[in-house]
Order: sequence, then C-alpha cells, then structure tokens
Amino acid sequence: MKSILVTGGAGFIGSNFVPYFAEKYPEYFIINLDKLTYAGNLENLKECETMTNYKFVQGDICDEILVQSLFEKYDIRGVIHFAAESHVDNSIKEPKSFMETNFMGTFNLIENARRHWMEAPNQFKSGYESCRFHHISTDEVYGSLGETGYFSEETPYAPNSPYSASKAGSDFIVRAYHHTYGMNVTTSNCSNNYGPKQHYEKLIPTIIRKCLAEEPIPVYGNGKNIRDWLYVLDHCRAIDLIFHEGKSGETYNVGGHNERNNLQIVHVVCKILDEIKSRKLGKYAELINFVQDRPGHDLRYAIDATKIETELGWKADENFETGILKTVKWYLKNPVGV
Repeated sequence: MKSILVTGGAGFIGSNFVPYFAEKYPEYFIINLDKLTYAGNLENLKECETMTNYKFVQGDICDEILVQSLFEKYDIRGVIHFAAESHVDNSIKEPKSFMETNFMGTFNLIENARRHWMEAPNQFKSGYESCRFHHISTDEVYGSLGETGYFSEETPYAPNSPYSASKAGSDFIVRAYHHTYGMNVTTSNCSNNYGPKQHYEKLIPTIIRKCLAEEPIPVYGNGKNIRDWLYVLDHCRAIDLIFHEGKSGETYNVGGHNERNNLQIVHVVCKILDEIKSRKLGKYAELINFVQDRPGHDLRYAIDATKIETELGWKADENFETGILKTVKWYLKNPVGV
C-alpha cells in the first residue's frame, strides 16, 4: 500500500477529507497526524475507526523527530498538508503560535519529505519520482479586494493579518522547495469553507449556536464584508484532483462562485432556522447584534477558479442554497458541533 501523510486531519476540512479519501482509495494507507488542539476533534473521524487503511497519530508537525520517524516507519510517498492555526482573531491576540505552526511546521514537513524522497537537488531516489507534497493555503494571502475583481493565481501577495502572513510564508517555503530542489509540489488557495464538522468559533456555526441559545448574534462592523463561500466537500474533491492530476510547481485557486456578505449569511441561516426550528416568539434575525469591527478586517475576497476548472475539469457540486441547507441540518443533528 502507498502511504500518504495527511496533517491536520482532525480539523474542519481535514476531517471531511480523510474519510472521503480513505474510502475512495483503499490502496492508500492514510496516516493522519494531528496535534488535537482546540480545533481538532476525533469525534469527526468516527467513520474512519474501522477502516484498515487508516491510522491516527497525535503529534505536532513542528516535532522534527516525530515527523522524521513517520516518514521512515511508513515510507511516506505523499503529503497532503492541512495542519494550520487558522482563526484570524486568535492570530491578532497570540501571533507567535501561528508563525511556529504555519511557517516552521510547514518547513519541518517539507524538509523531511525532501530528505526521504531525494538524493540531491533535482534528483529523486529510485522509486520516489512520483512522490508529491500538496499544500493547502487560503485566499487571505492575497489581501483585500475592492468591490470588483477576483483573486487569480497571479495576484500579488498582500497579507493583512498575522494569520495570512504566516500562511503566505508557508506558501513561499513550498514554492522555494520546488524551484531550489525540484520537489514535486502543488499548492491550493481556497475561499471560505463551510459545511459539517466546522469548529464552533467560525461564522456559520456561531450563528447557529447563538440562534439556538437565543443569544445575540455578533456581526462585525456593518456586516458588509464579503467572502466567496465554498462547500467543504467540493473543496475535498478539488484537493484530490490537484494531488493526483495537478502540474508540479503550480498553484490552483479553489472557489465556490458564491459571494455573500456576512449579514446576508446571517439572514440566510436565520431564515432556514425559522422554517425548520422556529423560535417560540419572534424571528431569529431579531438577535443580530453589531459589534466592533476586527482590526485590519479585509473587505472582500473572491476567487477566480478558472484555472482548476479548465485545466483539471473541477466544478463545485453545491451552490450556496443547497450547501447551507445541508450545513444547518447537520448542526441540528449534531449539536456537539456548535
């Protein structure tokens, strides 16, 4: 069996990806390395517990000895790298852990991959020629858009938060290892993901949680900050496609073509809850509470996904209306998630 190391597989996107990937590719042995910080939850990987081609390892991607031992023990032939600190508010309060995990953790992983797969720059060990390192990043590295335009793979980096700066740094590490050592790498920069298993701190789970508790729903500033929303399983399929068919050294932007501002998101979720789990008195939207805006809050993100659509044939299965309904229903059935 071909061993694939997935990092951060107990987090939101990872815990959607790992069951999908392990089931689709029984010929792969999936090693899921996750530190299990507050955002990691093994409950989200229950379906993997009986899979014979899956193993969980608790540990830190910054732990050089651990990472090296995993490459040697399992003869890792591919890496799909999700693990990251990702909450912007937390990066503003405590930026150091973001730099350590997102920057140095990525360096530790790709350096160990290089040592295990390559004899010298541009020279793979025999049998390791197809080994690939795929790095999952974010559209936040591009900074903020105005009312028009889209982020493409050629958009200059302009990160505006400690989080996005740390992710930009990790992207550059991966790029450098391709250009310096000839490593087989790919990177994907995605728009805002939503769907099952997301941590309660994020926007959509927060809206649902506050509604069900009949507490004020916090909305930053005037609620007009715009994001492009991507259903998490559509993202998982894109990662699968890039890992197997993407061109080495290339970056692929993945977006859902679903631009909504934060206030629109709140109203959509409130409306769905009004219809399927109504309040005893009033409407959920009456709980909306505008709060002080986040420092350096980017106005708008929007992805141009033309490259992955035309070169690899990917397209999103879910539009926002179908995806958000599935999401709300999942959280109603899984209240531990909120």
